[in-house]
Amino acid sequence: MLNLKIWTWTLGTVGAVRFILCVIYGLIVPERFHWAEGLEGILPGFQWVTVGSFFLGVVESFFLGALIALLVVPIYNGFYRVWGTAH
Repeated sequence: MLNLKIWTWTLGTVGAVRFILCVIYGLIVPERFHWAEGLEGILPGFQWVTVGSFFLGVVESFFLGALIALLVVPIYNGFYRVWGTAH
């Protein structure tokens, strides 16, 4: 069985770190190589790149990662209850 709290915080943190790395990458490489339009499309209110928008993107990315955990963990635990235990 997976722990919902641990997985929510883990995947939320992974989402936030991934966003930060994407922004750093986008600031280092030429514009044609980064994914600003993709981030703007996925994250409501995000615009490349202002300070307020950056923090909004970190928060939204955290919540998207947490949402994945909130969906996946209960489904996994349900399948585990049905098929994962030896009878």
